[in-house]
Amino acid sequence: MPDRRARKPHYSIDVVLLTPVRGQLAVLLCRSPEGRDKWSLPWEGPRPGEALDVTAARITKGILGEDAVWREQVGAFGDGKRHPADTDLSVGFAGLIPMGTPSPVGGVYAWFPLADVPQLAPRQRQVLDSAILMIRGRMDQSPVAFRLLPQTFTLTELQQMYELLLAKRLHKASFRRALQGAWLVEPTDEWRSEGRGRPAQLYRYSPRKRRPAQRGIRLDLLS
Repeated sequence: MPDRRARKPHYSIDVVLLTPVRGQLAVLLCRSPEGRDKWSLPWEGPRPGEALDVTAARITKGILGEDAVWREQVGAFGDGKRHPADTDLSVGFAGLIPMGTPSPVGGVYAWFPLADVPQLAPRQRQVLDSAILMIRGRMDQSPVAFRLLPQTFTLTELQQMYELLLAKRLHKASFRRALQGAWLVEPTDEWRSEGRGRPAQLYRYSPRKRRPAQRGIRLDLLS
């Protein structure tokens, strides 16, 4: 939690942390002790000489005890929109937190499904929306969805993760054809029951190194 009594920083580092919670993609928000914004994205001012991504990692570790498994800078935002720190500029980062990571204790932080995010300061809302768009744009270039899953998973679980991140339903057969064409997973010798039907085989992320550098599933093949 940033020290509100400290001198106003020249710019802030705002972090969008996302994880699956009860079948929905959720963002971590911080309860504000004062001011007009009851909730905000985690943010802090940088320390002297501290790199931007190091600040983002420090914020994440300070809240959750561990860093994000995937993080990328979203961009810089300084169009005059209001921010909880009243800074002129904010640098946004998006980070993915593995499914099942324990929630912070103490009531200061909470996970909110994206469909139920409370009102944020206008600039932070812009950072959040931009982070979601950036992640969706990376999914056919980078194995983003795999970062949220355990080491072994079923193809159904992988498809559900893609659906969470893309916020849309995918056709099962199209998804599996696209996955096969991407050469990203390999089967294991383990199986898991998924209800009344036959057990489902578990897979692991294992891109074929001899293939061209295709790191994600081509989204145009999912339509």
